[in-house]
Amino acid sequence: MHEDPRAVTRAVLRLLVGAVMISFAPVFVRLVEVPATVIGFYRTFVGGVVLLGWVLARGISLRVSRPALLALAVGGAAFAADLAMWHRSVWYVGPGLSTLLANFQVFVLALVGVLFFGERVHLRLVVSIVLAVVGLGLIVGLRWDLLDDQYRWGLILGLLTAGAYATYILCLRWATMHVPAGDTPPARAPGRDLALASLIAAGLLGVGAWVEGESLIVTSLRDGGLLVAYALVAQVLGWILISSAFGHVPASRVGLILLLQPALAFVWDVLLFARPVTVRESVGATLALAGIYFGSGFGSGFGSRLGPRLGSRLGPRLGPGAPPPPGPAD
Repeated sequence: MHEDPRAVTRAVLRLLVGAVMISFAPVFVRLVEVPATVIGFYRTFVGGVVLLGWVLARGISLRVSRPALLALAVGGAAFAADLAMWHRSVWYVGPGLSTLLANFQVFVLALVGVLFFGERVHLRLVVSIVLAVVGLGLIVGLRWDLLDDQYRWGLILGLLTAGAYATYILCLRWATMHVPAGDTPPARAPGRDLALASLIAAGLLGVGAWVEGESLIVTSLRDGGLLVAYALVAQVLGWILISSAFGHVPASRVGLILLLQPALAFVWDVLLFARPVTVRESVGATLALAGIYFGSGFGSGFGSRLGPRLGSRLGPRLGPGAPPPPGPAD
């Protein structure tokens, strides 16, 4: 049975708008003048509360199985770590590069598939990793000793973000597959799971801010407005638009459209924050994006979907968790 062309067109538009919306996530982070952990708290708390209301309004049960609850707890912790590190990476190396690094999560997921689920190492995966590494080298240069400490930490935190985000994605998929019998169908569970994981992350980020000696009170109306907008755009609206398009758009096209997120994050970095960019860096960003696209494995059975064996155990791709990246991408 063929999909209605008008339905496909509407789905593509939702996907495009969602990808553009989440591409502004690092812009909000750069503009807000509050600590990184506090930014993460408000993104997850406001986003989690709104998503929870959306889930309840749709009549989706909040009851989860014990395995799912454990997965959501671990996923929430991973998401909290993801945002705490990624926000700092945005400050240290800029919105564009930090978002690109976070999207390296596709290679972490591919590695999990190979090491733990018997996935084969395809030539396409090897090529994608080479493209990404070469691209990153062209962007940052090959002399680590010439980089200042802050820039180095930005790169390290960006790559650690990719690992934390990959863990978050795996946990959400696992939770989606462990729905109590006769309860919410798995296809409707991701919204609920994202809401619960977001609120768990908010609690942990709140504790983290307290440990760091940071106050959760935002006194600036400007910062408060930006934080709410960040949560609604990156954690709620972008995710709803993108997730609603899955199933209507061919997987290869989904992967290509979602590349708008890291690509546009680079564009906003140049246009809004006057990031200097050379031809070498432009070529590097293009190669890295190509590596991420091929590594995501849309339609090839590896990468972020982790192949049929892992996919059958963990469920479908959930979109940006934030999505695929809101992630940080999220």
